[in-house]
Amino acid sequence: MGVTGRDWFADEPLPLPPRKRRRGRTVLALVVLVAVVTGVVLYDRSTVTAPPTAAPEAVTEQPAAPSDFPTPGVGAADAPLGAPPEAPDSDSFAFVTLQADDTTPVAYDPCRPVDVVVNLDGAPVGAEAMVQDALVRMQDTTGLQFRFEGVTDELPSDARPVFQPDRYGDRWAPVLVGWRTPEQLPALAGDVAGLGGSAWAAPADGTRVYVSGNVTLDGPEFASLVETDRGAAIARSILLHELGHVVGLQHVWDTQQLMYATTRGGLLDFAEGDLAGLARLGAGECVPQL
Repeated sequence: MGVTGRDWFADEPLPLPPRKRRRGRTVLALVVLVAVVTGVVLYDRSTVTAPPTAAPEAVTEQPAAPSDFPTPGVGAADAPLGAPPEAPDSDSFAFVTLQADDTTPVAYDPCRPVDVVVNLDGAPVGAEAMVQDALVRMQDTTGLQFRFEGVTDELPSDARPVFQPDRYGDRWAPVLVGWRTPEQLPALAGDVAGLGGSAWAAPADGTRVYVSGNVTLDGPEFASLVETDRGAAIARSILLHELGHVVGLQHVWDTQQLMYATTRGGLLDFAEGDLAGLARLGAGECVPQL
């Protein structure tokens, strides 16, 4: 399926307040990768309706034993590896998860690189280059240092462990970008074109930090998109949108932002509100206790 005659949508939730969460020695919160929060959805124009006014809570919490975590401080520097750019004067952004103060966003640790791997099973032509290009854009917009580690044999799944020492060693599993079919991953069924999100962990002081993430994209849809230059640009924008979710951006109601859940391909890169939110997400706290 090509670009002509199609619109790109995602279910649009209102930004939700964080839920009360238990505090323990270490808590791992898994972001459920579902379309209501993190999906990009395709609808035929004949089915366009107004965005929904409510959405179910899409963040659940799962305690994890200490053995489920890497050695604290692995890969952490003494200071942030980069700095976010100056943020545009815009408030058209929202965050997936907040700290206990209900104001500060949960973000990746800027004292560590955000490692990324890609699985090319079912990927479209040029997928690896597309991912690397998108990571450069994410680094420029957040100041976080994204480190592309190449191809992995790990397949995307809907229940991915965030600590896989046998595959990745004594560290948090890198962000995984991959492609599946709706038959392989039912969450991509129907009009869903992609899913993205991250998991956070918190040490004893309660500071939540994203530690690993996923982006899973619809392989057949992307294969069709990249057949044309325009389609390839739309595919890249979908990937950027999902990476926005990975670093912590939520959907917004502003139609002029890439993180708005609906796009007809007219906006292909982050806009001012997106950039303002991304800059804040690049200014997270360093947490060597994890």
